[in-house]
Amino acid sequence: EAQMNAAIRNGSNFSSSNTSVSHDSEGAQVYLHGNHIATVKNDTVILFDGGWQSNTTKSRLNALCYEFATGFGVFQKNWDWYVSQKGTHGKNIKSDFVDGFTLPIK
Repeated sequence: EAQMNAAIRNGSNFSSSNTSVSHDSEGAQVYLHGNHIATVKNDTVILFDGGWQSNTTKSRLNALCYEFATGFGVFQKNWDWYVSQKGTHGKNIKSDFVDGFTLPIK
């Protein structure tokens, strides 16, 4: 995941095991097992589940959030996925995860 994030920051393509990064006019495209799971643009990170709400997908998305969209994260509760945002006074804001969920880069 560190190599994935470095490739995005450096504007380089990357492929290792089940994860790849390519760049086009839209930004950095992130794939897991060939399924599109994120697009990182200059000012946003757009999240997708690639059709698989797996622990590995969630891990890659959280690595992207940690690196580019600080304060956001993806978690699962009772089989449902959510996006959390650190709010004020230690309270987190929870939203249902949907494909195309867009986060600001901080």
